Amino acid sequence: MVLYLYVVAPFAAFRTFSTGSYRPTAWFITHSAAYGLLLNIAGIEMRYNDGKSPMTLIKKELPIVKIALGALEMPQQQTIYQQLHNYPVGSTNKEKLERTKYNKNNIAPVRRAFLSSLNAYICMKDNYELEQSILEGLLGNSPRTYGLPFLGDNNFLPDKFEAVDVLQPAIWFVKLNPKSMDINDRLERLTTMIDRANMANTSSDIFSPTKIPSIDIPEEAWVEIKY
Repeated sequence: MVLYLYVVAPFAAFRTFSTGSYRPTAWFITHSAAYGLLLNIAGIEMRYNDGKSPMTLIKKELPIVKIALGALEMPQQQTIYQQLHNYPVGSTNKEKLERTKYNKNNIAPVRRAFLSSLNAYICMKDNYELEQSILEGLLGNSPRTYGLPFLGDNNFLPDKFEAVDVLQPAIWFVKLNPKSMDINDRLERLTTMIDRANMANTSSDIFSPTKIPSIDIPEEAWVEIKY
């Protein structure tokens, strides 16, 4: 059985790992972000704090599921200038920690990219228990320990997030296979699994949006998410 979830949001951002004054975003919701959103709705905490690491880690043995992503229309990419509050690397600005009450003690101007007009499908299969937890979460029956669902930035909340029975024709993101597919001119690298402790272990693949919208999800669009 496949669960179809319809997501509409005015703004979203799905950051790639980067530093510097420009903070990019993927051109569409990533599989890793979609997975985190599904767990949020289901009331499943994926963060793990071992009390030693400088950042919150991700739990092991989280639900395994297959996810496919579709766009009813491709979002637009915008940019804004903001003040970025961060923890500098090394010993820089340590003298400011007390003044900032040990919060992020460095402020720098940055240019941040974000998406506008997200109109998407997140489809999942092969995990009936998670599916039922998501449906209960959409009804407000799952415990809320993390906060509201958001789309890459806690200021970017969805206008609509609902289960639907019937799909409208959509553009599907399929894993790139140059030998067996008609490649779209537009390619996008999307993260499928995040490792907060070691970025080298983060997984991503190159995806190509299908050229013709369809209600049928291509088999190549399904990606197994496993932590």
